[in-house]
Amino acid sequence: MSNLFPKSANKLPLQIILYLFVLGGIATAGVTYYMTPKYTRVGYAPTQPIPFSHALHAGQLDIDCRYCHSNVDKSGHSNVPTSQTCMNCHNQVKTTSPLLAPVRESYATGNAVPWVWVHQTPDYAYFNHAAHVNRGVSCVECHGKINEMEVVTHSKPLSMSFCLDCHRAPEAYVREQADIFNLDSQPIAAKAGLEAGKKFVHDWNIRPPQSCSGCHR
Repeated sequence: MSNLFPKSANKLPLQIILYLFVLGGIATAGVTYYMTPKYTRVGYAPTQPIPFSHALHAGQLDIDCRYCHSNVDKSGHSNVPTSQTCMNCHNQVKTTSPLLAPVRESYATGNAVPWVWVHQTPDYAYFNHAAHVNRGVSCVECHGKINEMEVVTHSKPLSMSFCLDCHRAPEAYVREQADIFNLDSQPIAAKAGLEAGKKFVHDWNIRPPQSCSGCHR
């Protein structure tokens, strides 16, 4: 009976454990790398209940972001416009369009339009819109060229490394206050050089946190 298995079989349990450990490490590394917003969210463009074109409204018509997202520079969250905001224009423009029926119904009933969120901050991360907007961070830095999008698409990874790149070197990303909502503007560093960006960061006392507690509260 002792000769039924070769002597090398004594190492088999240890080899199996070792292989499982290596396989688990590879799987963990793969999930950690690929299950990030860069791979799971970038390109996400859900179908909305109303085909709203930012390219038309924010681009061609040059409507300021704050007209619809009225609390973006005052609140930690960027509000979705109410049907009242839409009807300020659409009680005179395309008043019978079937595509706008959900807006008219929402306005009449008080029930919110069931917009699908595109950009969502994870529950474990803290993000304040007003703090960024009021310190030189333009919409396009996080959302991309919204004014060129027919359908809003999740164009930036919004991962931890993405945020830290800006927190570690804000001088490369900040804009003058007058350019924050100009979606065709360029960062100060792109227009006047990195030193001009650093001066703006110094003068405005911009000190974004880099510690864990800054974003994970």
